[in-house]
Amino acid sequence: FATVHAYPKAMEAAVTARGDASLRLLGVTVLTSMDDADLADAGYAARAADLVAARAARARAIGMDGIVASPAEATAVRRIVGPDLAIVTPGIRPAGTDHGDQRRVATPDMAIRAGADYLVVGRPINAAADPKSAADAIVGEIEAAIAAGGEA
Repeated sequence: FATVHAYPKAMEAAVTARGDASLRLLGVTVLTSMDDADLADAGYAARAADLVAARAARARAIGMDGIVASPAEATAVRRIVGPDLAIVTPGIRPAGTDHGDQRRVATPDMAIRAGADYLVVGRPINAAADPKSAADAIVGEIEAAIAAGGEA
């Protein structure tokens, strides 16, 4: 995978440059560390969910292979992009853990049930006192979510 900003010209350039290569391109919609107030401060009139939806639709039309969006928007993104585009969700936080600077977060179970194909988990593992145990616990949450009928 390679990620590019989900701005139309950036996505178009990436799709053109990729050509026939097997590289899969992901459009990054709105960072999970941003909420509606942050977007307004940056000059956007749209809410995060609306901006993500618009960028997801455009990414599909341009020929991207997937979308990076918060788990909060994964269900809506799946309806927009269909079953063939990947949905990658950062902002994954196990229940009861600190959100840090992330604003639009979900547990692994919630993200999987929302339609995420790939979960991005960083700080809950690398900031843990015992990173291996933290990773094992998250894998357990993912396995339980899949066994309960989620997909990933």
